[in-house]
Amino acid sequence: MCGILGISNRNADVFAEIYDGLLMLQHRGQDASGIVTYTGEFFRERKANGQVKDVFNAENAQTLTGKVGIGHVRYPTAGSLSAAEAQPFFVNAPYGIYLVHNGNITNTQEQRKKVTGKYSRHLRTTSDSEILLNVLADKVADAMKVNGNHDPIRNLFAGVKMMMERIQGAYSVITMVAGVGMLAFRDPHGIRPLSVAKRAAEGEGDDYAFASEDVAFDINGFDKLRDVKPGEAILIDLDGNMHSFQAAEGKLTPCIFEYVYLARPDSMLDGISVYKTQIRMGETLAKQIQELDLEIDSIIPVPDSARPVALEVANATGIRYREGLVKNRYVGRTFIMPGQAERQKSVRRKLNTISLEFKDKNVLLIDDSIVRGNTIKKIVQMCREAGAKKVYVASASPPVKYPNVYGIDMPTKHELIAHGREIEEIREELGCDALIYQHLDDLIWAAKEGNPEIDAFDCSCFDGEYITGISDDYLLSLENSTRVSAKIKDMPSGGTAPKLASTG
Repeated sequence: MCGILGISNRNADVFAEIYDGLLMLQHRGQDASGIVTYTGEFFRERKANGQVKDVFNAENAQTLTGKVGIGHVRYPTAGSLSAAEAQPFFVNAPYGIYLVHNGNITNTQEQRKKVTGKYSRHLRTTSDSEILLNVLADKVADAMKVNGNHDPIRNLFAGVKMMMERIQGAYSVITMVAGVGMLAFRDPHGIRPLSVAKRAAEGEGDDYAFASEDVAFDINGFDKLRDVKPGEAILIDLDGNMHSFQAAEGKLTPCIFEYVYLARPDSMLDGISVYKTQIRMGETLAKQIQELDLEIDSIIPVPDSARPVALEVANATGIRYREGLVKNRYVGRTFIMPGQAERQKSVRRKLNTISLEFKDKNVLLIDDSIVRGNTIKKIVQMCREAGAKKVYVASASPPVKYPNVYGIDMPTKHELIAHGREIEEIREELGCDALIYQHLDDLIWAAKEGNPEIDAFDCSCFDGEYITGISDDYLLSLENSTRVSAKIKDMPSGGTAPKLASTG
């Protein structure tokens, strides 16, 4: 999960707008940030580990000049945590291309061998995004051999088409091409989100923007045109004209976890309101809770993303809603904190209880999802320490049982508390008095109701069905990767995750 943004401005430097837009996407990644701008002659770049506000300052507005630019906030799911792996990435030929990418490539080893072997390219990082960039560059170069260099837009579209024939996995991409403009494209399944927006400009042409979520448009005065179609490439040339090309046959199958946790509630993804989806998730969850006939004094959300669900559950059940957990807003989201031990330690920094809402009460905690289980387990313990008689837990999403290989940091089965366990076993591990999970059919309904034209969603982390097709060898390589091994090392003795031997 990363956030990507690109802006083409006809009349002014884009650094300030990209900075503001990335702030709106900061929830999608806190590990690293990067911006590159194009003056029409030179690229200007800055990237480093850290959040947007820490990486960039007022001086950068003087150096990162140019009317076209792209930006990235990183949350690593492939590669190392090194600052060298921060995006954007660059290749100097053909043309000179900078790239930002959200998603994850699943045939990386095969493509790495071709890039470094057949095409004799040198890769500076372990990032799958750099592989994607080099495959694109190779294919654009192949198109130039056939078409010549008189029509660079045609060459770029042809290169994207050939690249899509080679690359597997999830990818929403924005590139900046020297002398040509800004090129964006989305994988044929549309797994990760990407939208395009427009703003009237003085003189000929218009201003355009691409972003992972449309909340990055509003702050800069752009009006969303639409979502980029699966398999589509869109190029905004340097004169402010928009060109579109269907590079591959597409069928929209977006990641349903975007609506559960990843996206902001004020975003619209593929015609679906994230907020309204979460309200509908609350409707269906409330029916389950009513059937259990539990004695519940109050419903308390785990802030912030569970609030819409919890409010609707309270409305539907008639049980009072209370804020019992106070969030320290100066601590990042624990789910995207690198390292298991750091995630666990940060829970106490992140949340504190209002004891009056727990003492001698039966409370129902509602969380958006339970992935590794460490955060909610610690919260249950905190509620008991605050005097709660009984602590029930409800998850707005189904049990997360399988690796997500499309750009979310849940890559291995042994990290997931629900993998290989029955609900009662999970409840005992969490230490709560009752545990309720959303049904998958109900979650799909909640999202699909927003856009009935979507036939299916990627639900692979819940049902283990990978829409692009994933080999057992690839999943095994994730289980045995160096980065995953580091996470296992960070896990406390007797922690919530099954042992590595449970794979297979």
